[in-house]
Amino acid sequence: MTQPHSLDADVLPKFALGRLCFTKAAMTDIVRDDAFAALKRHSLGDWGDHDASGSKQENDMALLYGGRLLSAYRDRNGVKFWIITEHHRNQTTVLLPADY
Repeated sequence: MTQPHSLDADVLPKFALGRLCFTKAAMTDIVRDDAFAALKRHSLGDWGDHDASGSKQENDMALLYGGRLLSAYRDRNGVKFWIITEHHRNQTTVLLPADY
């Protein structure tokens, strides 16, 4: 007999994404499934692959005290993209670095 599936605090989103937006380039250049998998990671506090040191710590602080959240990922084809959730948590945008 299997155990009933229980909710685990580690799989619940840490914040609301708000309205989801994709730039035109993000819509055409990023593998869609990879973008949505990254959105889930972002909402769980997995900030992806940051080049700059300190970015993960900055996001952790912004999560606690308010502020913009920025995650960096690559899709299966190596396309680098960002996910930004605004400080008020009412909008999250998926974009390429060149869109910024």
